[in-house]
Amino acid sequence: MTGEKKRPAGLVAIDREMARQHQDALASFESNQEAAAKVAASIRKTGRLVLLGMGASHAVARAVEPLYRAHGIDAVALPLSEQLGQPLPLEGRTVIVTSQSGESAEVLRWFAETGGRAETFGLTLEKGSFLGRTVPCLVGAGGTELAFAATRSLTVTFALHLAILAALGDDPGAALAALKAPETAEIDAALAALRTVATIVTSGRKLQGVAEALALGFTELSRLPCFSLEGGQLRHGPMEMLGPSIGVVLFRGNDPTADLVTAMAVSVVETGAPLIVFDASDKPPVAGAVTLAFKPAAGLAAVFAMLPVAQRLMIAFADFRVENAGTPVRTTKITRSE
Repeated sequence: MTGEKKRPAGLVAIDREMARQHQDALASFESNQEAAAKVAASIRKTGRLVLLGMGASHAVARAVEPLYRAHGIDAVALPLSEQLGQPLPLEGRTVIVTSQSGESAEVLRWFAETGGRAETFGLTLEKGSFLGRTVPCLVGAGGTELAFAATRSLTVTFALHLAILAALGDDPGAALAALKAPETAEIDAALAALRTVATIVTSGRKLQGVAEALALGFTELSRLPCFSLEGGQLRHGPMEMLGPSIGVVLFRGNDPTADLVTAMAVSVVETGAPLIVFDASDKPPVAGAVTLAFKPAAGLAAVFAMLPVAQRLMIAFADFRVENAGTPVRTTKITRSE
């Protein structure tokens, strides 16, 4: 008689982080009001914003990029490594550098080479880190994330952006409600649909940043080459790869891009590729897709609703695929080399 598989230590560590991510996110929003107001004042003054980060930090920046643009801000999210090698001129721009640890190699080198600027701010989970000591920072509650793949750190960093966006005039009510009363959705059908795929492609439109965060998590935990393509980019050629061995995960919010995501979903089903749709659009489900339904929501309210369920799916998928999911074999939590 075969006993149940023991949960890997790496996933137990992730479980601990996820269990407190909502309370830490709420605390982060409340405790960073003053710092958020200063960042918002800088953004108003310059009218231009560059968001720099690596890995999950960059995925968060991609997700909030359109939310800043909605305020008429010229907002651009770039990997910090790209800014180091192919720099965008930063004069007259507000810069937000995001690093969960505040100690990654690119952060250290960027400040060493640029010396920082008056309109540079940081987002981090560690007040005493290099980043926390170097520039004014919004600091997430709960301290450093110890588990390998980003989960709590994502939610907390989104909450820090919520504080800045609220200072710019957004109503944070719906997003805070999503944190205070998390939605649940069963993932069994979604997991079953993805059990035999060779890779997973995630995609969205206004929620593309969340899709990128999920693809990174899938890759880190399952060690399969999962990746993300913005909806238009997926349409322009890469659909040639789709078929039964390629899983697709789409994110559809209650926003003007929902119809484009719907059209993509229909096309994906026609290829025979297993399709999962995270859906907060209030539109009918797409026939042939596994739909994880949420209350109608857009922006960070949709992100906070969908993200914990997406995290559960990536963890369950990885646990099925590899023996020691959550324990890195080629990388470390804090990337200290370039």
